[in-house]
Order: sequence, then C-alpha cells, then structure tokens
Amino acid sequence: MTTVTVAANQSKLAPTVTRQLLLDSGYVLLGLPLALASFVVLLAGTALGIGLMVTVIGLPVLAGTLYAARGLADIERLRLPSVLHQPRVRPHYRAAEPGASAWRRIFVPIADAQSWLDLAHGIFKLIVTVSTFVVTVVWWAGAVGGTLYWVYDWALPRSPDETDLAELLGLGSSTLSRVGLYTAVGVFFLITLPIVVRGCALLQASFSRAMLTGVAEMRDRIIVLEEQKRAAASAEATALRRLERDIHDGPQQRLVRLAMDLSRARQQLASDPEAAGRTLDEAVAQTRDTLAELRALSRGIAPPILVDRGLPSALAALAGRGLIPIELRVDPELGTPTGRLDPALENTAYFVVAESLTNVAKHSRATECQVSVQRSGRRLTVSVGDDGQGGAHVAKGHGLAGIADRVRAAGGELMVVSPPGGPTEVRADLPL
Repeated sequence: MTTVTVAANQSKLAPTVTRQLLLDSGYVLLGLPLALASFVVLLAGTALGIGLMVTVIGLPVLAGTLYAARGLADIERLRLPSVLHQPRVRPHYRAAEPGASAWRRIFVPIADAQSWLDLAHGIFKLIVTVSTFVVTVVWWAGAVGGTLYWVYDWALPRSPDETDLAELLGLGSSTLSRVGLYTAVGVFFLITLPIVVRGCALLQASFSRAMLTGVAEMRDRIIVLEEQKRAAASAEATALRRLERDIHDGPQQRLVRLAMDLSRARQQLASDPEAAGRTLDEAVAQTRDTLAELRALSRGIAPPILVDRGLPSALAALAGRGLIPIELRVDPELGTPTGRLDPALENTAYFVVAESLTNVAKHSRATECQVSVQRSGRRLTVSVGDDGQGGAHVAKGHGLAGIADRVRAAGGELMVVSPPGGPTEVRADLPL
C-alpha cells in the first residue's frame, strides 16, 4: 500500500463545557506552583550567572539556567494543547556541532534566542499566573460557597450586633432573605464560572504561546509557504512542459503537414486539378483534426464550461468523455452562484479529477471508476477510485506527482492508496 501525505491538518472535537471547565481550572491552578518554581530557580540562576560573569564559572551557570528554562518551557508546552486545542509545537533549538568542545557547547544555549525567550517566560509568567490564579479561586469559591450556602448557614456564628449583607440591602434579617441572597450570588458565580475560568486560562496560555511557540509557529508557517511556493512553481513548470510536448507532438505536426499539402495542391492546381482537389480535401481534414486537438488542449488548461457553469458541469462533461463507465457524485451546491468555489480551487479540483482519470485510462486497466467531490465544513474532498491493477505511486515524471504538487500548492493533502492488485483511490483534501 502506498500512502503519500502532502500536508496535514489536525482537528479535534471541542470538549463539553464541564470537561473544558475542569481542564481550564487545572491548567490555571497548577500553573501557580510551576510558575513559583520557575521564578525561583531561573531568577536565582540568572542572578548567580551574571554575578559570576567576571569569572569563568558564570558562563556554565548561565548555560545551565537556560537549559533549566528549556525544560520548564517544555512542561508548559505539554499543557498548552488542553487549553488552546492546537497541536504542540516545539521550537528548533540551536544544537552544538558534532565534536564541539565543552566550551562551545556551553555557548550554544547562550547564543540561542529561543532559550532567552524561555528564560523570560519562566521569570515573568508569575505575574500573569498570580492574577489568573486569584480570579479563578475567587470564582470557584463564590460558585461553590454561594450555591451551597443553605447547607451550612445554620453553623455560622453570628453576634447580635452583626449586620448582614441582606439587611444592608434592605432585604430583611430573616434566614430566608439571607439564604436567598447568597444563593443568588452563588448562582451568578456558577453561571459565569466557565466564562471567567476560560478567560483566565486563555490569558495565561496565550502569554505562554507567544513566548514559547510564537517564533516556532512563524518559522513553520514560513516553511509551509515556501513548500507551497515551490510546489506551485513545480506544478506550473510541469503543466507548461506537458503543454509544449502535446503541442509539438500534435497540432504542430498537423500544421506542418497542412502547409505541405497546401504547397502540393498549389503545384497540382495547373497540371492535375483532380489531384489538387484531393489534396485540399486532405488539408481540410487536417485542419479539423488540428482544431479538435487544440480544443482538447484548451479543455485541459481551462475548460470554458468550468468557468461558465461551474465544477459539477465541467466534471460531468469530463466523465462523459471517459473510456470506461464513471460514477460521478458531486455536491450540486458547487454549481450554484452562492456555492461556487474560488476559481483557483475549482481549477485544482478539476485538475485532480482530470489527471486521475487520465492515469486510470492509461495505466490501471480498470473496468469502472468512481469520482466524488464533496464539501464538508471548510474542507473539500476530491476522491477518484478504480478497480484496476493498483500499484500507483507518486514519483517525479508521473502524473500523480503533478497532482501532488498542485494539491500542495493549494495547501491541501493528497493520499494515494493503491495496493498491488487494486483497487486504487486518489483522495485530495483541500482547504476552502
């Protein structure tokens, strides 16, 4: 089985409100002891390293502190996905060269920018953590203590001179008014608890993400964009080479023969009019064949029906020209004015189907084929399957390599499942 992944896109189901509340609360509450430990260790190590910088001992101490900051940062990165619902991203730290001396290894973390960001996060995180911790504890105390106030009201000591909050608000001094007021306050804290705790967790997690993974995410995004740019250039170059080859092998040869036929007809016109007529008839046939090939080439580049009527009609016309029976399942909304895709995405989906059907006709020895184009949320899934001999794979010089480049350029994912003996499925997952 051959599986090729061009790009990946991870998604997770959102947890329930209760589960998310517990995750956020655990994240915020556990953040305080971790922040305290980071603050004490890293601040002491930094101060000691800088203080001993005039001696040789200061550099190893500072390097060790940066390594400690990296370890504490990794712990925080492990906790972030539960709050942000995003895959864990770890920066690429600068590494020592093989065979480097001990002193060179000491300078590696000192010269690494991300290590200093880890250190700054470990020291300054305490400021954010203390505020979010206090708010979270207050809201939990208000929610639990208020909603359960009726349970322990009788056990609270009260002096005759004490004025209760309910009495100050003009609700009276009765037990019912006191229990009702505090229970209402508790209900308010309980209703707003998920929102407030979620806000505290996001505030704390956003600070950590900006310091610990922001640069790494930006670098990864740049890498992805560079890969998409290279894939787009490769796909465009492949398409131009194929077009040049098709024009050279088809219309160009026919036009050369057409010119020769017309020259021969001109020479035959005076001496043998009947032969000149036959030659002109052959020239007319050559002209029609050339026009037919040019129309076929234009359909492969940008078929007019795709521009005028949308993807369903274009794929229906493509399937109608197939050499084997093709079962076509296309979301009809993709052909409506409000449901049409971006032109670039339409061209990519059409190219995937057209090139896949070409490969099926040339190599698969299939007797039937299925084409499916469906939209689900913010994704478009294009699938082409056949019952052929299998063994399809992505390699330079093959049609599937062009599909892979085109899908990668669109930011999508291509999978080819083709075990020996078949069946084969080519599936492209494209972002909308």
